[in-house]
Amino acid sequence: MKKAIMIIEIIVVIALATVTWWFFILNLKVGIDNLKLPAPITIINTSFADKQLARMTLRQKISSLLILHKSGTDVATLQNYLKTYQPGGLIFMGDNIPSTLDQLSAITKGLQTNLTLPYLFAIDEEGGIVKRLPQDNLPAAIDLKSLPVVDTKTAFLQRSAILKQVGMNLNFGIVADVTNDPLSFIYPRVFGGDPTAVADRVSAAVNGAKELTLSTLKHFPGHGETEADSHFSIPTSTVSFERWQQNDNPPFMAGIKAGAEVVMFGQLTYANIDSLPATLSSKWHDILKNQNGFNGITITDDMVMLQQSGDPNYTDPVVNSVMALNAGNTMLLFVLDHGKDSNFSPDVLIDGLVAAVKFGKISQKTIDNDVRQVLTLRHSLLTTLD
Repeated sequence: MKKAIMIIEIIVVIALATVTWWFFILNLKVGIDNLKLPAPITIINTSFADKQLARMTLRQKISSLLILHKSGTDVATLQNYLKTYQPGGLIFMGDNIPSTLDQLSAITKGLQTNLTLPYLFAIDEEGGIVKRLPQDNLPAAIDLKSLPVVDTKTAFLQRSAILKQVGMNLNFGIVADVTNDPLSFIYPRVFGGDPTAVADRVSAAVNGAKELTLSTLKHFPGHGETEADSHFSIPTSTVSFERWQQNDNPPFMAGIKAGAEVVMFGQLTYANIDSLPATLSSKWHDILKNQNGFNGITITDDMVMLQQSGDPNYTDPVVNSVMALNAGNTMLLFVLDHGKDSNFSPDVLIDGLVAAVKFGKISQKTIDNDVRQVLTLRHSLLTTLD
């Protein structure tokens, strides 16, 4: 009898324990189901350029890919020009240069007011026959080619220091063309005719300018194989690609390895590589990027030169610009308001390019990628404006 009672008690205990366990499990499930866990944290690391890009209209994007020119030294006039067209930068020509460096510095300070996105203020300051600052008495390439390589670094360090002092941050000043031909229009502006010697001096010039101004290598793929002047025609060379690689490319390669931030494309044709001028040639842009390994900013030489070349294929600045952007140029240089046939309104150019994007002649992706690259470069200038 006692044994039976004990068995019954054990059964009751087990039953009670089972009921209690299931009650606990059911309540736990309800609690979990009703528990509001915090949403997973998503870390968004959006760059300055992407944030800026997201706020820009298509017209603003197009404008930011332009470096333009406006004659004069009046700060208010130049401020209004920048406000109206919102270009990526200005090129300062001779008609923008006052008599003293202090006066020029006052102009650039009056214009460089954006604390997060400085304008590119560009200048052709090679020295010698191509300079904008009368105070630049430093040796030019034609002098430096017969001097030790270190003198080239010193000259461009001092030249860039002057440019920084007056508010210039982009020098179109390093000529990487190669020629020994005194009949060539580029001859007085080059470091010589030996590719290795020119390459050494191009590299030295880039190293001299570092942390003072951005460096530009010009005029890719090189004017040295022609005598004609691209300001009045589209020079054409018939040399082979192999010849170009051996003779004309080494200085560009050296400048790229030294860290040049910008490469300027020349308005000339290498007929055996592409029938189009290099500025409009996707083949030459592919060579620069894929063979030479350049991933920086590419910019055209003055696009007005194409219109003034006498070639009827290049009379329309908008058509030329569409071709240039599709070829791979990041930015377009237009020296407007400066001499023959250069007085058309930037509105015509900008409106035409906006329409080209809307009608699918230029992809939105191409524009956005170019703008992102330009914004990143401009934002990086903050570290050099102190």
